Amino acid sequence: MNRCIRFLLVCFALATAPAFAQGLERSAPKDVVLGRIAVTAPPQITVDGKPDRLSPGARIRDLNNMLVLSASIVDKPMPVVYRRDAAGLVHEVWQLTEDEYRKLGGAGSGADGARRFAELLTLIFGGRR
Repeated sequence: MNRCIRFLLVCFALATAPAFAQGLERSAPKDVVLGRIAVTAPPQITVDGKPDRLSPGARIRDLNNMLVLSASIVDKPMPVVYRRDAAGLVHEVWQLTEDEYRKLGGAGSGADGARRFAELLTLIFGGRR
């Protein structure tokens, strides 16, 4: 029995090795908004200090592109880019580092600012592995 388990573990490791070797690349859509989110009591959140709400089935992704449960980040404000659903609730969230947040926060407003914001998002999410 012990040999069977070992054999299965080795087969699993060999089958999944190419997937890990490819590296992790995060991507975010172009229609995201920069902000700071803190989960107060799921699904209640604050976005830039104002009360808001997570949508049912909201997805929060950490710096490694792993899904995070909202209850695990209660009272931990974090810099993010986020997107809302059709009802106006926060539906998708991508956590940023403080350095990334500062870089994106420097983007101005208007058409040129929106273009620069999109370029910076591409640089940040494309450069992670």
